[in-house]
Amino acid sequence: MTARHPGDGALVTAALLCAADLAFARGEVAAAVERAGRGVEQAHRHGLHRFLPDAHTVMALSALRQGSLGVRTDLADQLRDCALLGQTAHRPSQCAWAAAQLLEVRGGASSAAQLVVGIITDDRLLLELLASQPAAAAWLVRATRQLGDETLAQRVVTEASALAARNCGLRSLRAAAMHAGGLLDRSPERVVAAAAAHLDPWAAASAREDAGKLFAARPAERERAVEALASAADGYTDSAAPRDARRAASRLRSLGVRRGRYPQCAGQDGVHTGALTRTEAAVAELVSQGFTNSQVGERLFISGHTVAFHLKKIFRKMNVASRVELTRTWSQLTGAAAGVVRAY
Repeated sequence: MTARHPGDGALVTAALLCAADLAFARGEVAAAVERAGRGVEQAHRHGLHRFLPDAHTVMALSALRQGSLGVRTDLADQLRDCALLGQTAHRPSQCAWAAAQLLEVRGGASSAAQLVVGIITDDRLLLELLASQPAAAAWLVRATRQLGDETLAQRVVTEASALAARNCGLRSLRAAAMHAGGLLDRSPERVVAAAAAHLDPWAAASAREDAGKLFAARPAERERAVEALASAADGYTDSAAPRDARRAASRLRSLGVRRGRYPQCAGQDGVHTGALTRTEAAVAELVSQGFTNSQVGERLFISGHTVAFHLKKIFRKMNVASRVELTRTWSQLTGAAAGVVRAY
């Protein structure tokens, strides 16, 4: 049997992580998770621990894309520390961005404020992130807007525009700068143009959703708002992003439009929930984390009354009589299962 060179493990691991990145960029989220998981196995096997944060970043972003809200609560802190302490093989900005998104989903923009500010004010992190993630510039503008910091939002747009100007042949950078700039200027027309220019299907859907929100703020542009939001919901569905599709659908409902059913959010991987639907599993996860019905509804884009309806069915199916019992039972299930992301 031919002996393997010590560097073979690193090459295989790196190849798997590159393949995971490419799959995620194409919207093939399940494939991205599978390849990143194999990369984690290789990294553990060969002691290549510096590759783990990169693999976990792909897996965390994929979990968010799929609408799985059962990601370990400590993962954001771990990814953040890996980025800030230089524990990644490369791309610390992506670890920081993944951590910021996890924090934002769980507790709103204020929960991710320190990390968002850290990314934007660090020249290296910001440039690296803008160059590698077509959706990052717009996300950072939205986050800083929610924090009420127009200066930081302007810095993101300025840097994204400068990067696109230096690399005028790269369409994705031009689209990202146009998207972020349109958000800053509150110009739905510019954001629609960015959606057409985006090569990344999820980023294009995100731009259409942003355009829909901006059009909806103009009473005379309701039809254009509906058209943009409907296109966004379909784009998210095609990109295997059920949580985002549900959010776009909820915006359509606020405009008086209902367009059938969209994919359900994913429950936590590896957890055996019997007869629970994916939406019920997502509700159970969030309730077990201490969220109120209203807070669960905000995260799943359904009403508090609908959450209460799902809880009644969850109690019956899981044979529990209270939120405390549900939390205890759910904790036992998730503790016995393999999480979305392995421990470092």
